[in-house]
Amino acid sequence: MAGTPAASEQAPKSSPPAFVPFDFSEPPLIEGFIPTPRAKDDTFKEKFIRKTKENPFVPIGCLGTAGMLMYGLRAFHQGKTRNSQLLMRGRIFAQGFTVFAIIIGVFTTALKPKQ
Repeated sequence: MAGTPAASEQAPKSSPPAFVPFDFSEPPLIEGFIPTPRAKDDTFKEKFIRKTKENPFVPIGCLGTAGMLMYGLRAFHQGKTRNSQLLMRGRIFAQGFTVFAIIIGVFTTALKPKQ
């Protein structure tokens, strides 16, 4: 088979690289959008304190819900069914309070003027 070239001699023909509309190492540029410089990222503690100052009723409601749940489960385990039922109803109330606090917080944040 002297007439056919060896497989190693045939180089695969590669097509020229396709046009890439933007550089993947940079964020895309959007016409009419000017990104603002991003402030430093908050640590968990800083963000928690800032959010608690903005809306203090949400953590209070969460703690109330968790407390009612724990005491209700403890009462259920001890066989105090009446007390357990009252604490579970109190937990529902605390959850409703927390959801209401979240909704009020969202509205106040939306209505707050931008700085």
